[in-house]
Amino acid sequence: MDHADTSSPSDFIRDIIEEDFRTHKHQGRVATRFPPEPNGYPHIGHAKSVCLNFGIAAQYGGTCNLRMDDTDPSGEDMEYVEAIIRDVKWLGFDWQDRLYFASDYYERLYQYALQLIRLGKAYVCDLSPDEIREYRGTLTEPGRESPYRNRSVEENLALFERMRAGEFEEGRHVLRAKIDMGSPNVTMRDPIMYRIKRETHYRTKDQWCIYPMYDFAHCLSDSIEGITHSICTLEFENNRPLYDWFLEQLGVQPRPQQIEFARLDLSYTVMSKRKLMELVERGTVDGWDDPQMPTLSGMRRRGYTPEAIRKFCERIGVSKNDSLIDMALLENCVREDLNERVPRVMAVIRPLKVVINNYPEDRVEEFDCPYHPQKPEMGSRKVPFSRVLFIEREDFMEIPAKKFYRLSPGTEVRLRYGYFIRCTGVVKDPASGEIVEVHCTYDPETRSGFAPDGRKVNATIHWVSATHAVQAEVRLYDRLFTVPEPLAGEADFTEYLNPKSLEVLTACRLEPSLAGSQPGNRFQFERLGYFCVDPAAASGKGLVFNRTVTLRDSWAKVAGKVKP
Repeated sequence: MDHADTSSPSDFIRDIIEEDFRTHKHQGRVATRFPPEPNGYPHIGHAKSVCLNFGIAAQYGGTCNLRMDDTDPSGEDMEYVEAIIRDVKWLGFDWQDRLYFASDYYERLYQYALQLIRLGKAYVCDLSPDEIREYRGTLTEPGRESPYRNRSVEENLALFERMRAGEFEEGRHVLRAKIDMGSPNVTMRDPIMYRIKRETHYRTKDQWCIYPMYDFAHCLSDSIEGITHSICTLEFENNRPLYDWFLEQLGVQPRPQQIEFARLDLSYTVMSKRKLMELVERGTVDGWDDPQMPTLSGMRRRGYTPEAIRKFCERIGVSKNDSLIDMALLENCVREDLNERVPRVMAVIRPLKVVINNYPEDRVEEFDCPYHPQKPEMGSRKVPFSRVLFIEREDFMEIPAKKFYRLSPGTEVRLRYGYFIRCTGVVKDPASGEIVEVHCTYDPETRSGFAPDGRKVNATIHWVSATHAVQAEVRLYDRLFTVPEPLAGEADFTEYLNPKSLEVLTACRLEPSLAGSQPGNRFQFERLGYFCVDPAAASGKGLVFNRTVTLRDSWAKVAGKVKP
């Protein structure tokens, strides 16, 4: 029987699942889960795991749970739970009624810990955190056994029950697994299973003062939920023997299988929630949903689509080796997606006033402009044209550089969807010498965009009518860091922050069709890039547009490519 959707990608994880089907290892079941810790907002790296786990479940007719691995009350918050739920839904995935929390299993996990104590496989240790580290040894030297390792089962049970009852201060005792202090895998050298934490849990409040460690809770939560394939990133590869040890010692069924894959590392940003939290707390960014952040909420606010992110995750695939993925690949997926779905409009973000001297002052024309030249089904809109326009400041140069083909004194250009105009002069600010106005004439015979005498122009520029333009704020976002790997060097990663990662332009002019734009609406500003109405802009601020992505990879020549 062919269980897989043949249109879906193939990789080593799916090969394992195919073999499991062949051997009937999990009775023909596939059950995965996405298990984030609710201590920050999900980022693009989490999207890879979301797409992988939910995608595999869908491909093989299985299920995928959403579980909050909330085993540490420090820093966990319902805000993060809500962000995770919101972002996974936004990506297009549905866990139906299978939303779980590790904290739902606290009593059951406690009973598992008691079982290990009774089996002589766990003990209460009084060593301090520093002493535990010292006793653990190094990669080249074995560890030493704790002097408390051989406590009796009865004493360990009594101490652990007193730990739960809150009789000891934080740090006084921990519960450790009794495995092998001489193991070449340091993870197996009597790891901690429980510790005392005098902090209020966001769900269980003060019901507990002891909390299970992630490694202990994670494998057992998987088993409780009937997970067949526990898919995680490569940093947990050394933890797999511990994952299996807990399951084997307790004899629990079903027995999930841990499989590791390479995490997503993206150039010019960081994927560490701790580092992202640092940026938020320092005020470097305006919260977790700042469009400069690699969080899914930040990308959504910036104008990325879930379809583009899913396509990106599909393109990078699944591998066993860590690698750095070029940000340009993600941006190209966004461009490809937006190119197919968003309307084209005209906007001038650095306006320069143009006066057409021979155009009647009281005259207004309307040009019928298509929203997408390759998609007539998207329709068109009327764009007003008048004597005074705004063009991009960079589209005019008084003394043109070599190969500058746009507007300059004596030259002629075509206005997008409209007339040919020729520059006849400029007006400068007497104090600064800056050009504040460009004067032109127009050829009324070129309304069709072509000259009857057959003459051609070297450039077409966009514009908006000054009288009818809508004013807006435009925020130009760029790479958050100036180097591909900001965590690779010895310097503080914040030293590589890009001072030009955000530029705010407040006097932009847009064609009037954008006046009623709603939060989240996306457009291509012709010749400028893709933009999105900021859904989080302060009320009363008027229209605020975030640049989603440029029309082409502007970093290609600056920094070269980072090959995946």
